[in-house]
Amino acid sequence: MYVTGSIIKNLREKKHLTQKELAEKLLLSDKTISKWETDRGLPDISFIGPLAAILGVSVAELLMGEQIVNQNPSANMKKTQFYVCPVCGNVIQAVGSGAYHCCGILLPVAEVEEADESHVLPIEIIDNELYINVEHPMTKEHYISFIAYVTSNRVELVKLYPEQNAECRFAKKGHGFLYLYCNQHGLYRIMV
Repeated sequence: MYVTGSIIKNLREKKHLTQKELAEKLLLSDKTISKWETDRGLPDISFIGPLAAILGVSVAELLMGEQIVNQNPSANMKKTQFYVCPVCGNVIQAVGSGAYHCCGILLPVAEVEEADESHVLPIEIIDNELYINVEHPMTKEHYISFIAYVTSNRVELVKLYPEQNAECRFAKKGHGFLYLYCNQHGLYRIMV
């Protein structure tokens, strides 16, 4: 994957820069920018960082060709999104959208699935704690990867592993959401 001319042109126009203005900022000629934008040449790797900075995007956004806009500027934790690596099982939690890579893969945001009978979150309140004990296979092939409790000001995540019980406890902190992630079926959520 490498930056294309159409990406450079699109981002340059969004910043209301002419080819000449962009060239001046990079200490290049406007003919060089024109060559890049018409796919008659590519920027040298040494220009990728400065080009991204001038265009107001990260290097990853420049290479992907899409600007990532956080749809959650107030940083409400209830808008937390999860990204899970299908190779190593790494879990990345973010408040708002982002571009996250793991094991060389661009991770898609985990989309919430409709709960079904095999992915329910039975909750018991014991001594002001939420006790969750999920009846679910916990084999190396099929297991609950994590359970998370998300309120407006915090995220608590318990990572689970095959061959252990799919259970955990959270101190009750108010209204929010409980998430469960099954490695085969995806992300489920209920309101608490």
